[in-house]
Amino acid sequence: MRKLLPLLSTNPHGGGRSALTCRYRCGDACFHEVPNTSDNEYVGDVIAGVLSRRSLMRAAAVVTVAATAGGAVVAQGAGQQAVAATPPTAAGKGKGAGARGLRFTPVAPNTDDKVTVPEGYAQSVVIRWGEPILRGAPAFDPDRQTAEAQAGQFGYNNDFLSLLPLKGEHGRQVLVANHEYTDEILMFKGYDPENPTREQAEIAWAAHGLSVVVVQEQHRDGRLTPVTRHPLNRRLTATSRFRLTGPAAGSALLRTSADPAGRTVLGTLNNCAGGTTPWGTTLHGEENFNQYFANGSSPTDKRYGIGSGATERKWERFDKRFDVKQEPNEPHRFGWVVELDPYDPDSTPRKRTALGRFKHEAAQPRLTADGRPVVYMGDDERFDYFYKFVSSKRMMKGNSRKAREHNLTLLDEGTLYVAKLTGDSPQDVDGTGKLPDDGEFDGSGHWIPLATGDVSHVPGMTAEEVYVFTRLAGDKVGATKMDRPEDVEPSPRTGRVYVALTNNKDRGAAGKAGADEANPRNNNKHGQVLELAEHWDDSASDGFAWRLFLVAGDPEDPATYFAGYPKEKVSPISCPDNVAFDAHGNLWISTDGNQLGSHDGLFGVATQGERRGELKQFLTVPAGAETCGPLIQDRRVLVAVQHPGEVDGASVEKPASTWPDGPGRIVRPSVVAVYRQDGRDIGV
Repeated sequence: MRKLLPLLSTNPHGGGRSALTCRYRCGDACFHEVPNTSDNEYVGDVIAGVLSRRSLMRAAAVVTVAATAGGAVVAQGAGQQAVAATPPTAAGKGKGAGARGLRFTPVAPNTDDKVTVPEGYAQSVVIRWGEPILRGAPAFDPDRQTAEAQAGQFGYNNDFLSLLPLKGEHGRQVLVANHEYTDEILMFKGYDPENPTREQAEIAWAAHGLSVVVVQEQHRDGRLTPVTRHPLNRRLTATSRFRLTGPAAGSALLRTSADPAGRTVLGTLNNCAGGTTPWGTTLHGEENFNQYFANGSSPTDKRYGIGSGATERKWERFDKRFDVKQEPNEPHRFGWVVELDPYDPDSTPRKRTALGRFKHEAAQPRLTADGRPVVYMGDDERFDYFYKFVSSKRMMKGNSRKAREHNLTLLDEGTLYVAKLTGDSPQDVDGTGKLPDDGEFDGSGHWIPLATGDVSHVPGMTAEEVYVFTRLAGDKVGATKMDRPEDVEPSPRTGRVYVALTNNKDRGAAGKAGADEANPRNNNKHGQVLELAEHWDDSASDGFAWRLFLVAGDPEDPATYFAGYPKEKVSPISCPDNVAFDAHGNLWISTDGNQLGSHDGLFGVATQGERRGELKQFLTVPAGAETCGPLIQDRRVLVAVQHPGEVDGASVEKPASTWPDGPGRIVRPSVVAVYRQDGRDIGV
């Protein structure tokens, strides 16, 4: 199972991604200088010696509180909290052995141009790019595509997925999907990157954004099929209307010639991961928005990665709002968390300024003990920060009109924080990732407040500046620099928060921070997963304990770590990206940029009990693809297969993948459902 494959053609600056991926997904971010040039302490610089601190925390323990499913929470004298794991035992050797929810035979690493699933499982495509979902939208025809047609069809490069119940319609659910970006060279025959046409640009605008589509469950298995032309079906694109809300709405920093009030934005761009709220809305993180804007020049443009020249797609030729020289504030209107009400097709989605502006990978809420939402967020950039927002309002239960109207204000008032990780007891780290003698990497930290409403907590910055230039606020208060914090997910069982840190090629490079306990490898190709426990399991707390849950890579590499579980019993994993939980408390991890020679995939790992750290690969995706939007239900797993065929040198005429419809058909990003052939629950 652990036999690795020869490395695929990769981009040396971007992990396992192809250069094509870097061009279209993030505007060659990895080729550019790191935007954060502040002299803040790097995560490892402030965590030096954290391992000896663990011994002190053990000695200071005064109370042991029982936790669910075999774990324990140890409370320390100052309210600090550490997670005590049960020592692992040997895994069962029988077919399908594993933690409940993970009892399947792992998929072996491979480079097959298909979605590969475990023995005894089946799969089906739920919906493809271009399938009509709105009334009047035509069938997909890549040779005759128009912007009008695309605006009524499922968008391109599906990422985050959410499934919501649909009351009164038996067997139906509401599927919400992000459409992060477009691969024009894989969409249009004869595409000329130096001379795109207006029609191609407008089709791409319509292929961005969000889709809402009702799906019907098949009774005998886990299949889902779209209900086309359902009244709730909807497309939001790069030209749809969005509202700016919260404390920065109306700011002079958000006003443009087309919107002098600074409250209405056309479009949402580069929506990556997201979240689903307890009140029935969805959250969508605008990530690499910088790549769409040309001719940046200011220090704030540079801090957000906006280039000084033309963009890859050349949209600035067709709409002046993408030219920073002409509309210097337009980029400030992107990089937010968008809240969408999927149950109201006439509603205007809101960009929540209280949650700050940066490259939002995700936004996943959790409620405090008194019912206030807390949203955890990562800024997907090398050496950038990890944030949370704590609302000042309590959620109102129920689905009454009053409750829904109230709950749609919850993310406009509260406090925005940034994380600072601390540690002591310096240790000798040689850059190889060798595990310390006590067998674990851990530490503590606290949340630094940045702004509450119209009150700034950052010296020298107004509250509006904090929200619009949140990265600069993090710089000023000395937040901890981290290795590309991507998706963040709190466990619904334990409340512990898991942060996917994908990789960082610059660790240990000349002039950059070297290896340390939290990032124990120079030239970190494979990434890690951080586990965070807030004091007293209170998500409103200003303090937390943390440790590395996984250090990814080949299990035979001594630099890897799987929560202490025997490494000969786990699957290899590289570049964790999106994360999700199942009903059993297992963490599911999708990867992006696998550096071990296999295609990217989806993995499940136990977070509690004697099998904590047992990681098993559930599927792999086709050539050039990334595994996105994992959604784990009792009877099915959904994944968004993003950018299949995105391999250097590929085009419509010379495809690198024939998925999902076979030779002679255009490659199409799609949503896939995986389910057991016998109809039983996943992994039991």
